[in-house]
Amino acid sequence: MATELHKLRSEAGLTHEQLAKKLGVSRAQISRLENGHVPPDQDDIIKILDVLGVEGEEWTKILTIAREAAERGWWESNKAMGTRQPLFANLEAGATEICEYQQTYFPGLLQTPEFTRVRVAADWFQRPTGAAAQTTMNAEGIVKGRTSRQRMLARPGGPTYEVIVDEVVLRRRLAPPPVLRAQLLHVVDKAQEEKITVRVLPVEADIEGYAFVPSTFSIYRYADPGDPVVVGVEAVTSDVVLTDSEDVTPYLQMYDRLRAAALPESDSLHLITQTANRLAE
Repeated sequence: MATELHKLRSEAGLTHEQLAKKLGVSRAQISRLENGHVPPDQDDIIKILDVLGVEGEEWTKILTIAREAAERGWWESNKAMGTRQPLFANLEAGATEICEYQQTYFPGLLQTPEFTRVRVAADWFQRPTGAAAQTTMNAEGIVKGRTSRQRMLARPGGPTYEVIVDEVVLRRRLAPPPVLRAQLLHVVDKAQEEKITVRVLPVEADIEGYAFVPSTFSIYRYADPGDPVVVGVEAVTSDVVLTDSEDVTPYLQMYDRLRAAALPESDSLHLITQTANRLAE
């Protein structure tokens, strides 16, 4: 963002002082924006673009960069959301398409706060030694982080999101029945949104080549054709980000096989609803 603003001002032939005078702000404010010392405010950026005469696609591009830069600030400074969430928040920012295979839990982008709290308390082995006393605080920080990521997903111009959930996730008692039932119905409700697709991979599914998937992973695609397709792989206590084509391609091929083996969306949502109803009984 800072580089773009500096470039636009230079191309317009204006000094810091001249641009600041036109905007009615201090020179220091323009300097801080161009040096990246303060997060960009969209209203300020719009005023700058108007003064510099920026229009059309260039205007849209700069505003998109400003919005994403502002969004990025909340997770880079929020230590309470845990050490692992910022990695995925960073991958999600600016993505135009997210595809995820989840074989362990309900995906974070679709979790209810109640389900998240239960899992934070239950996953004791993922917390640093001696951190048990901070469980409640950590849970609320992680819940807030998940909520912010979910808002980013729902933002105007946000990415499409397709998730394939292993049937084991639906069947395993990952929370008390009332919490689990509410989580299942929440997934069904979110799947009604235009940009969100949820499908279930049956336990008895025939995956092409009898392939075995060892871990949960997500695929991220971006608008810039120069950006690589990125894969995030989740493990028990740490995560890996892959960008090299030779590392990414096997995951793209595996996701295609999983999609082909998964139930259609309507059948998937029916199965999730049935599972929730059985919990009520």
